[in-house]
Amino acid sequence: MDTAAADLARDLAQELIRCPSVTPEDAGALDVLQRALKTVGFRTERLRFEDEHTPSIDNLLASVGAGAPHLMLTGHTDVVPAGATHDWQFDPFSGAIDAGRLHGRGAVDMKGGLACLTAAAITHVRERGGWPDGAGTLSFLVTGDEEGPAINGTRKLLAWAFEHGYRFDAAVLAEPTTRHQIGDTIKIGRRGSLSGKIAVSGTQGHVAYPHLADNPMPLAISIATALNALELDNGNAHFEPSNLEITSIDTANTAYNVIPARVGLRFNIRHSTEHDAESLARLVDQAVRGAAGDAYDAVDLTFLPNPAEAFLTAPGPLVDLMSAAVQAVTGLTPDLTTGGGTSDARFIKDYCPVIEIGLLGQTMHQVNENTELADLDRLTHIFSAFLERYFRAADA
Repeated sequence: MDTAAADLARDLAQELIRCPSVTPEDAGALDVLQRALKTVGFRTERLRFEDEHTPSIDNLLASVGAGAPHLMLTGHTDVVPAGATHDWQFDPFSGAIDAGRLHGRGAVDMKGGLACLTAAAITHVRERGGWPDGAGTLSFLVTGDEEGPAINGTRKLLAWAFEHGYRFDAAVLAEPTTRHQIGDTIKIGRRGSLSGKIAVSGTQGHVAYPHLADNPMPLAISIATALNALELDNGNAHFEPSNLEITSIDTANTAYNVIPARVGLRFNIRHSTEHDAESLARLVDQAVRGAAGDAYDAVDLTFLPNPAEAFLTAPGPLVDLMSAAVQAVTGLTPDLTTGGGTSDARFIKDYCPVIEIGLLGQTMHQVNENTELADLDRLTHIFSAFLERYFRAADA
């Protein structure tokens, strides 16, 4: 195994962690990657997107080569807030190494994985003595807006790239996917996410005089019961059954002797490819109508905009090549899964097949986030083995 690639991944991961790039701040993180990629001939562009409602975001697009096949390597440099620094064993933005572990915010999600991807790519180009003509294209798309609103990041970066002639054949996203051992899991899709809220209106009054009021709580409870009983689907070969979870029931009522005027419910659905947002919205509306009956006029059901749709990258050449790389490095046969939350893969899948593989996710978003250095090494070697296989297959 190439120790130079592993050493570079460690160095890059430390450099990235030392940039306090809490969304929407970049804090120099993209500069770290841009400088590294330029050393082996990547053409780089910095693209800043904004709108009137959300912070402007810096993004990086870097490419080497031309033509097909065009492989996208992608990820994000932004991180969630570290919280109280004094709760950490080491400063969250120090990139401290101790007892074989790299510590800091983003070590797992996902500066560590992005460093491995970058180191593997740089080493791959160096080993080829540069990028030969006719070998296809290797591109990095990196955003600083994955942990935030995800409006001025990957979504707009992909649209810009498409408008300027970029056509991608496949993508690898270095999100943390490992459950126990590096390479044991490849995500080949993601469940969709649909959020909604329900307002149930009544008439406020004194609890001792209920005939002068209209308590919305019984109706809200009936609706919540109906939603909780919904069986959306049984899943399928690649997805577990869809689930609806009520996440809040609130009256904003601080008094014991006042009937509230209004009850608010919030819910979220994580769903399989058996549904899309439109079909789920119909099912929820039917359940609410059935529970409310003649009182439906007192109910206001709305869904949050921009739902994430479920998607699947069907097993095939891309999945097979990554699985072979994992097996060559670790001896493992990775599980192919679609579980977990959402990621920027939900935008990438509109442009090309995408898979996700990365570090052990056990400490992501936690105090004392950290990763084993040996895991960084193994992930870098997996990415190196994949790149060699991908472009060798293209040359065949």
